[in-house]
Amino acid sequence: MSNDFDVRNLNLAAKGRQRIEWAELEMPVLRLIRERFEKERPLQGIRISACLHVTAETANLMRTLQAGGANVRLCASNPLSTQDDVAASLVTNFETPVFAIKGEDHQTYYEHIKAALEHKPHITMDDGADLVSTLHKERTDLIAGIIGGTEETTTGVIRLRAMAADGVLRYPIIAVNDAMTKHFFDNRYGTGQSTIDGIIRATNVLLAGKNFVVGGYGWCSRGIAMRARGMGANVIVTEVDPLRALEAVMDGFRVMPMLEAAKIGDILVTSTGDKNVIDRHHMEVMKDGAILANSGHFNVEINIPALEAMAVEVRRVREFVDQYQLPDGRRIFILGEGRLINLAAAEGHPPSVMDMSFANQALAVEYLIKHGGELEKQVYPVPQDIDRAIARLKLAAMGVEIDVLTPEQEVYLTSWEAGT
Repeated sequence: MSNDFDVRNLNLAAKGRQRIEWAELEMPVLRLIRERFEKERPLQGIRISACLHVTAETANLMRTLQAGGANVRLCASNPLSTQDDVAASLVTNFETPVFAIKGEDHQTYYEHIKAALEHKPHITMDDGADLVSTLHKERTDLIAGIIGGTEETTTGVIRLRAMAADGVLRYPIIAVNDAMTKHFFDNRYGTGQSTIDGIIRATNVLLAGKNFVVGGYGWCSRGIAMRARGMGANVIVTEVDPLRALEAVMDGFRVMPMLEAAKIGDILVTSTGDKNVIDRHHMEVMKDGAILANSGHFNVEINIPALEAMAVEVRRVREFVDQYQLPDGRRIFILGEGRLINLAAAEGHPPSVMDMSFANQALAVEYLIKHGGELEKQVYPVPQDIDRAIARLKLAAMGVEIDVLTPEQEVYLTSWEAGT
């Protein structure tokens, strides 16, 4: 591994650059931010260690941060999500140190995280909190120089809030995941479309008429359920939260315990941020040919070790499909090794979706540089004015105009005297 980068093959750079430029066409908000950053250089001299999915969309975020004057290093936040041609292009065409190889093993994955930390960051940018947890466990010598960090995904925010609650989080983090412009675009529309894309690319199965089980009904799962229904599937939702379960019922979905859903499910997808959502006792009652996939950040939502223990034979039947043969003759199929199916077997979210998320990332970094010294060692939401500014930019890019409150309406909304 070079001190400057570790990618699969630099000869892939030309293809990667084409992919990056194609993605940029659908990322107008980030492009506007980059143009401003080039003029103002608000990140001048700031070192950023980023642990994100190494995709064409992420490449455009790295370009934006560099345009603002930042010195960035990038590693993968998932062993299967790296686009090797994009990694090569970032190194070759954009002089970005990248440490990421699609399919890297566990040891290499963490070596890459440590390499991304080597330039002593002022800002950490994470997707799943592996970078932050590694820094807190193994590189505490770097903490004094850190201004703050950002977190991209639900799973990472859960981990970071747990760290803050335990009093071990050593610097402030902005939860980009919780911005409304992230929820609406990335989690619901992005995860919904890209998860279905990954399942179809991996299997080529017809969704229409299938019993399609969605674990959870948070933002990501809502999108998956919505898009699966749009493809003609009979969608069943499982939940542990009574409010979300009620919402799923009122949205027109069948709701039942996972144990009951597992008996009739043809395709079962998890996206909850928790572990063993599909466990051994669920697999014991599944029908022959059941297909299991995960869109949660880590590969723990499906208890794959339990399935391995149950199986008499495991073999790969398609590029991203592993068949587990059970003693009674039933076959259960796991897609993408239980990792993020939308990135393992497909290309992740469309660029227009990541435009929202990465605009939040870029502006959150700028905010931390200005205000990090005022913040406690806690997890903070994206400031509402940033969220709304991004929404306005996106609407403008889409050619959509909205109304503006009149002075009279503004007064009415902030007064209490007016009544019936």
